[in-house]
Formats: sequence, C-alpha cells, structure tokens
Amino acid sequence: MSGAVIRVGQGFDVHRFSADPGRPLVLGGVEIEAAVGLEGHSDADVVCHALADALLGASGLGDLGQHFPDTDPKWAGARSVDLLEEVLSILGGQGLVASNADCTIVCERPRLAEHTPEMVGRLSALLGAPVSVKAKRAEGLGAIGRVEGIACLAVALVTQA
Repeated sequence: MSGAVIRVGQGFDVHRFSADPGRPLVLGGVEIEAAVGLEGHSDADVVCHALADALLGASGLGDLGQHFPDTDPKWAGARSVDLLEEVLSILGGQGLVASNADCTIVCERPRLAEHTPEMVGRLSALLGAPVSVKAKRAEGLGAIGRVEGIACLAVALVTQA
C-alpha cells in the first residue's frame, strides 16, 4: 500500500422556495433567469452547499454549518461559490485537493438541462477538477415534487495534494 490519501465524501442540501419573487435563483454558481430563488441565510445555492459538505466530509473537517453558521450575520447574503472557494482553501491548508465531484439536483421546476453545462464549467474551474451536474425530477412525489423547493446530493473525491 502506497499510503496515498484518497477519501470520498457525500453532501446533501435542501432549501424551500422564497416568498420573495425578486430573490434570484442561484444553482452551481449560476443565476437561473425567470425563476424564484431559494430561502436561506446565504444565496441558498443548494449545489454549492452540497458540494462543500461533500468536500468537508471527505476531508474529515465537519460540515458547512460548522464553518459558516447561519447564526453568524457575517454570512448573511453570502455568495455560496465564495463559501465553496473558502472550503477549498481549508482543504488546501490540510494538504488536500478535490479530484472530482458529482452533483444531482432534484427539482420539478425550473427545468435545468440547458443550465447544467454552465454549472459544470463554473464548478470544474473552481475546483480545478472534473465536476458533473445532473438534474432529476421527483416525479410529483413529496415536498420537492410539490414544487416546494430544490434539493441537491453531491459526492466528492479528495486526494493528497
């Protein structure tokens, strides 16, 4: 055994839709036009949140809420891509880098297929590693199926720098 560090982590996040019709919807660092945003302390980007949790979990460094608590006014309205960038910096301080990640967004609306390539580009550039983003429907089941919000699941591989 070579002693190389190879670790996998999973992340999950979910947010309800905002009652504010002017709040932008941001997913994977990309603003989705003509869609109502998600409620949250930050910009509520479920993709960046799930991905950050997957990276932190793989690294044994806790979760997003430990590093950026929603009780801290400092993070109010924060851009989630900035939080994700900070997570990558934390990993770098531990001698770790992201090797790849896979994200699955679950929502009924809006339709996201035309936006996933931009999310892939944005997140891959940020991580410096391949990222895949898929969009799936809940087929009318549960809160997501009733169009009450959006969820995201993510898996990330982290290796020694």
